[in-house]
Amino acid sequence: MRRRNFILASLALGTLPLAQSQTTTQDMPAWAAQFKEAGVSGCIAVLDARGGAQTLRVADGARTQRRFSPASTFKIPHSLFALDAGLLRDEFQVIPWDGVQRSVPAWNQDQTLRSAMRSSTVWVYERFARELGAAKEIEYLRRLDYGNAAVSGAQPFWVEGDLAISAVEQFAFLKRLYLNELPFQVAHQRLVKDVMVSAAGPDWILRAKTGWTGRIGWWVGWVEWPEGPVFFAMNMDTPNRLQDLPQRQAMVRAALQTLKAWPQTL
Repeated sequence: MRRRNFILASLALGTLPLAQSQTTTQDMPAWAAQFKEAGVSGCIAVLDARGGAQTLRVADGARTQRRFSPASTFKIPHSLFALDAGLLRDEFQVIPWDGVQRSVPAWNQDQTLRSAMRSSTVWVYERFARELGAAKEIEYLRRLDYGNAAVSGAQPFWVEGDLAISAVEQFAFLKRLYLNELPFQVAHQRLVKDVMVSAAGPDWILRAKTGWTGRIGWWVGWVEWPEGPVFFAMNMDTPNRLQDLPQRQAMVRAALQTLKAWPQTL
């Protein structure tokens, strides 16, 4: 019982250690076939760290190295920036709605960090960007070594602008977050991981975030197991726009199922 309680507590905090072992890479043609069958281009990268292993499995390995706009997956590090800068105290602080009616009903109300992450509330993070300013955003991005650390171009810079990151860079960042190794307060890292929770079971937790620029769709995150985490990052073109978006989770789910890394009850 004591061992089980320790594992569950570690899962809740996302702090189970990863073994310091060399990563091996394996190409997964069956995963790549999913994109071909869907008639879209895309990639999946999965780092399976269960049991101390470090196995990187990829579909379209070349694309996993290409940088794309992170879209709303940037809400993960952006939340850390807001907390570190004192724009947010905690997950309970109310972020007042500006009264502007937007296309997503869930956005048309006051927000908290948890609701803004859950509903991917763009105006909240646009407000953070204005309050932080470009120089501070660049400082934080460089501190994290996050993609190309660019805030130029159209705004918001993480959707329409020049900020770009690759799939392998995404889960490298997520791995550091899982380990509380980012250059931010551990309490802030744990809080961001908490608001990332998408689903949970008796012995697993899914922490993830979607993103969409209108042209590129993302899903990044990890599944925590007692044996260790399984990180994933996928992106895909979305020529059919909204019609293509459900493929993000479906393709990751199918890929993780081949590794027995997807919860059977989810």
